[in-house]
Amino acid sequence: MRANKDKTACFTGHRILSHKKIERIIKRLHEEIDRLIQQGVTVFLSGGALGFDQIAASLIISKKEQGVDIRLNFALPCRNQDEKWTGKQKQLYRSLLNEADEIYYVSEEYTSDCMKERNQYMVDNSVFCICALVKDISGTGHTVRYAQRQGLQVINVAK
Repeated sequence: MRANKDKTACFTGHRILSHKKIERIIKRLHEEIDRLIQQGVTVFLSGGALGFDQIAASLIISKKEQGVDIRLNFALPCRNQDEKWTGKQKQLYRSLLNEADEIYYVSEEYTSDCMKERNQYMVDNSVFCICALVKDISGTGHTVRYAQRQGLQVINVAK
């Protein structure tokens, strides 16, 4: 990916979010995306996973359709990330990927480290990290701590 890191924000969040909190999370996500766009962020980086990653990607697509000049890039752990997903999940995933400006694959096939490497790639190529962090002991928690160590501004829309 050749995006300008200074103008890039990545997303990380849980695959399953509480039904009680989802509406508030989406509202905050929308507000934070708008705020970052006003600050000059033009590239949004999603890992494409079920849950928060896809919600965030869908919001970026919606903004692009409204004429906002931004890019949606995906950093995916492997080409077959959706292999064990349901047909409906695969269909949504592929429709999101069809809207991508760029897609980067960390690995051709699944490996035990490809998810972690994908998360590190997204952090290493961003200056902002928008997250939906509810449980600290999780892949999302690990990614957020890595982002903080790397000096990213972390925005938790689940708080």
